[in-house]
Amino acid sequence: MSGTKEEDRKGSSDWREFFWNPRTHELLGRTATSWGLILLFYLVFYLFLAGMFVLTMYVMLLTLDDYKPTWQDRLVTPGMMIRPKGDQLEITFSVSETESWGGFVHNLNSFLSPYNDSYQVQTNDDCPPDQFFIQEDSGEVRNNPKRSCQFNRTMLDDCSGVSDRFYGYSRGQPCILIKLNRVINMLPGKDGQSPYVTCGAKREDSDKIGQLVYYPPNGTFNLMYYPYYGKKAQVNYTQPLVAVKFLNASLNTDISVECKINSNTLSPGSERDKFAGRVSFKLRINDK
Repeated sequence: MSGTKEEDRKGSSDWREFFWNPRTHELLGRTATSWGLILLFYLVFYLFLAGMFVLTMYVMLLTLDDYKPTWQDRLVTPGMMIRPKGDQLEITFSVSETESWGGFVHNLNSFLSPYNDSYQVQTNDDCPPDQFFIQEDSGEVRNNPKRSCQFNRTMLDDCSGVSDRFYGYSRGQPCILIKLNRVINMLPGKDGQSPYVTCGAKREDSDKIGQLVYYPPNGTFNLMYYPYYGKKAQVNYTQPLVAVKFLNASLNTDISVECKINSNTLSPGSERDKFAGRVSFKLRINDK
């Protein structure tokens, strides 16, 4: 027993001496000079690493253009989206219940506010249609900010929210807006042929979709809105839209709708890229 106590005292003494040795003035086995040198080493080492990181970032930033991306890895054919936004691309409402479609109307009003004719006239140009609005730089002189073409809200006609402030939802003839995702320097047509949108029902719902009307006529994204030069270079750019109005879709049933872009330069989406150049959504119009 006495041997055990003596061993415990010796172990405790060894531990205390390792933490602080009063004879050699060592802390955790090192003198003050040793601790100073090792801390100085790590300070210099990490400052060197930080300096290398800052230098690398600086050199990389020198190779970037503020107005034009050096590399683009987006899909060749851009994706499409719809407005108003529904839950998981579903537009479901009841004609007789205002609260069921009131949110859609509010969403469309907010989305279309920058397209008001008065605002477009003040900020954008009245461009000649059916030709690209190309604005090249002059050598090292940047042609920025670049101008943009007007897309007036009234071009959406019955789906503009002007003549019908409820966008057809109060009559069971809803309007759906379609936009093509922005891709810098994309030219989505040639020979004066603008890309256009077509919508249809999936095979099992082909007899439910009814007649469709497109605004602008033929559902075109006119060439004058391209190319897009980027948010910073083209600050007032107004993205073109296509509105689809469902005139007599079947009531009280789900309709699977697919809209796609048609162009003589953009390749159609493949099974690998199912969302390239197309968008699918479900439409349900309920009525008592």
